Amino acid sequence: MSDPFTSPGSKAPPKPFTVTEGQRRVRSFVLRQGRFTPAQQRAFDALWPRFGIDYQGQVRDFDTLFGRSAPLIVEIGFGNGAAFRHSCLLDPARDHIGIEVHAPGVGRLLNALDNDGIGNARLYHHDAVEVLENEIADGSLDEVRIYFPDPWHKKRHNKRRLVNPEFAALLVRKLAANGRLHLATDWQDYAEQMWDVLDATPGLVNRSGARGHLPRPAWRPQTHFETRGQNLGHGVWDMIYDRCALPESPSQ
Repeated sequence: MSDPFTSPGSKAPPKPFTVTEGQRRVRSFVLRQGRFTPAQQRAFDALWPRFGIDYQGQVRDFDTLFGRSAPLIVEIGFGNGAAFRHSCLLDPARDHIGIEVHAPGVGRLLNALDNDGIGNARLYHHDAVEVLENEIADGSLDEVRIYFPDPWHKKRHNKRRLVNPEFAALLVRKLAANGRLHLATDWQDYAEQMWDVLDATPGLVNRSGARGHLPRPAWRPQTHFETRGQNLGHGVWDMIYDRCALPESPSQ
């Protein structure tokens, strides 16, 4: 079977999350690709030109890319794409951008988008931090969604967690006025860290109050693993933050 990164019709380079050769940076992921099926390979070959966005490191004109002007939702780390696919169908008035580094999940979602005839979706196979930093204009996102990010539960790995003060400030920059940030996690320790970081981030207000969470909203379908965990008594925390005005700097 051909390489999903270099075969005809698929995206390049082979390490899609690398921008600067020799540059080391703590990442929130490792590439555990798992089994890449022939159907997923065919999806990259046939469907990437239609749904994929090749990372270029320059700010994108998404109105041109989608062929219309519509509010933008970004989902970071969409996994197998179930929530992303559900939202595309549920909310056709908004355009959806999915970002995922794991090729099998991207291939699976490519096939699903094609089967559903979805037109309001585009995908990056790249590091979300670099996409946000370099390809998405400040103040352009209606919503950012981060569902069940890797909890990196070992204490020595906590530094790899995606939600940290630097990343939160980046999200504030990218969200439009009155935009929304929605997160979900099933690790209480990570929920506590999210509250620590986000409740203290200028420009974000927790819709449920300090250290608050909400019931799962209709636009986020419940996953199989979530159902199994709840049957075992595990918790799930959905948090929604609204983008508010930044405090004014003291006059010089």
